[in-house]
Amino acid sequence: MAATRLELNLMRLLSRCEALAAERRDPEEWRLEKYVAALEDMLRELKKQSNKPAPELLNEYSRKVDFLKGLLEAEKLSSSTEKALANQFLAPGRTPTTTKERTPATKTVHLQTKARCTGKMRSELLGTDSLAIDDSEELNIRKRKGLASDEKQSAIELDAVLQHHQDMQEKLAEEMLSLARSLKNNTLAAQNVIKQDNQTLSHSLRMADQNFEKLKDESDRLEQHAKKSVNWLLWIMLIVVCFIFISMILFIRIFPKLK
Repeated sequence: MAATRLELNLMRLLSRCEALAAERRDPEEWRLEKYVAALEDMLRELKKQSNKPAPELLNEYSRKVDFLKGLLEAEKLSSSTEKALANQFLAPGRTPTTTKERTPATKTVHLQTKARCTGKMRSELLGTDSLAIDDSEELNIRKRKGLASDEKQSAIELDAVLQHHQDMQEKLAEEMLSLARSLKNNTLAAQNVIKQDNQTLSHSLRMADQNFEKLKDESDRLEQHAKKSVNWLLWIMLIVVCFIFISMILFIRIFPKLK
């Protein structure tokens, strides 16, 4: 899809902001802050358009605008330590803004800003000239940038980085696969243990039910036997009493009273 006029203006202004951010600015410099505010408005309008760019490109624009906004907020902090800490959390863009750039300008700005903050922190600790340290740090960055401009060297380094990331991803995938297998084995073992415990519990419940039924039957039989024993004893006692009573009457009849 061809870029719209608004997107082209946003790219031009974004490139201009990146160039201003890479330069040394006076504390009273106001253009970059106004430009970043205009970038935010243009990005909001671009997201509302029907023929807006791809989501990946919009995310890249948002990432660069957020980086510039965070860079301005970090510069307003008072101490060098706070500035260095804030710069650590900034995320520069991943792709160049224009075709002339070999590396993203925001990444170069990020390195320069970190170098300046490091130089200021070092000067505060050692009491040296921060300007000279900043210049030396920027010179080192330019040297590294000049070395990275060699296409062959960049290709070799890129291949090495990609190979390293691929090896790390393969190693991570193997570790995740090993963890998944271990988790599966542990889950199956736990499932078997739980299944055996359920079977043992079911068997115990069945045995308890059977013992309860047997105990109930024995209790009923004992109760009936006790009732029968009481009935027989009662009848025997009653017969004995009757026999004694009849025997006494006969004795009185047979042996009259003595005169």
